[in-house]
Amino acid sequence: MSEKTSFYPELEKKIIPPRGKLGVLMPGLGAVATTFIAGVVLARKKLARPFGSLTQMQRIRLGKRTSPKFPLIREFVPLAGLEDLVFGGWDIYGDNAYETAVKAGVLPGTVLEKARPELSEIRPMPAVFDRNWVKKLDGRNVKAARNKMDLAEELVGDIERFKSRNKLSRAVMVWCGSTEVYSSPAPVHRTLSAFERGLKENAPEISPSMIYAYAALRTGTPYANGAPNLSAELPALTALAREKKTAIAGKDFKTGQTLMKTIVAPGLKARMLGLRGWFSTNILGNRDGEVLDDPGSFKSKEVSKASVLDAILDPGLYPELYKDVFHKIRIEYYPPRGDEKEGWDNIDIFGWCGMPMQIKINFLCRDSILAAPVVLDLALFMDLAARAGLSGIQEWLSFYFKSPMCRPDLKPEHDLFIQHLKLQNTLRILMGEEVLDHSGLDYYESRESLLELTGKGGRAGKS
Repeated sequence: MSEKTSFYPELEKKIIPPRGKLGVLMPGLGAVATTFIAGVVLARKKLARPFGSLTQMQRIRLGKRTSPKFPLIREFVPLAGLEDLVFGGWDIYGDNAYETAVKAGVLPGTVLEKARPELSEIRPMPAVFDRNWVKKLDGRNVKAARNKMDLAEELVGDIERFKSRNKLSRAVMVWCGSTEVYSSPAPVHRTLSAFERGLKENAPEISPSMIYAYAALRTGTPYANGAPNLSAELPALTALAREKKTAIAGKDFKTGQTLMKTIVAPGLKARMLGLRGWFSTNILGNRDGEVLDDPGSFKSKEVSKASVLDAILDPGLYPELYKDVFHKIRIEYYPPRGDEKEGWDNIDIFGWCGMPMQIKINFLCRDSILAAPVVLDLALFMDLAARAGLSGIQEWLSFYFKSPMCRPDLKPEHDLFIQHLKLQNTLRILMGEEVLDHSGLDYYESRESLLELTGKGGRAGKS
């Protein structure tokens, strides 16, 4: 009997070791970015643990269930170490990272004080900013130029100087800025030549985040978008990513309420329980909440959040269960709450004989606390992708996003558990290990398993 395996030797990569320092550049040095930096600094000093981070805390199973290995992900794949990270970025406000972190109020002052020297040294570079795209904010630490191409060139210069000044071997960029006004792809976004012409002609359809993405890709810097607005997922920029052999990923960090949806909805579908309605609302008082108080920016977030349920439940396949779901989303700006977001979900479901039931979720979370480890993992995994020679859309990182990017002819995967398996299997493939499908039948039915059970040797496939 021939032995069946799930190896993909043709996809195994020769990964360049993570030598030297890695720059982590962030457009938007606000609550999320400064919380992330502070956490890394504290972890270096052994004063905090990086809870929530797969790269630092999670173990990955290798081999059969009868003789498994469970190395830490950071020991299994060659990731940059926390001590090798160098932080920088841009913001419309000129406060250093310590001052910003204190104002954000995410971490207590007594905790931030332990990271004060390192945070105080990080000052934001002047940002590319346009109030037409973020109407609720206005700052003075901004770039001025003749056109958007000149702004892009200034960002390219910022990236190169940052790498040179800090003696960096490489860098990644993770968008941590505010949500921009909702927009749809336009003709200027279709090709790279049209996009570059639009930069020179100040095309109004080109947003600041697109300019950052363009500058990152121009310099071969992997780019991940943590906001829901259009950014790198434009045909012009995905083409540039392929041309520059640079990785891109996004969009919109999956943290609070949507994280819960991608946990609960797969469970309903797995048990074939029907859904009549899902009402979601939350309150948030930080800068992100203020920005989302603008209808244009809220629409970007609403579209990102709304796509999750349909994608997971697939009403086309299961119309009796999910065709006419009433899905409503609200986000309210409530300054007293600060970064301590609170979400309420009312879920109306039905089961056997159509009988109604309800699920209520009250999630008291901390927006930046959930987002900080996502920034860390994306920075390290995007750097891994670059050193492994991966380029273009990194769908295996969809685990971290509300609106994951994928090839245009494919349907994005939103189920958190499938996303997690995809991420871990990708790591296994890159390292030449066998992927896991968890079927388990080979432990009971295969000839090799029967021989193993009776003590006569043999080897079964992994599952």
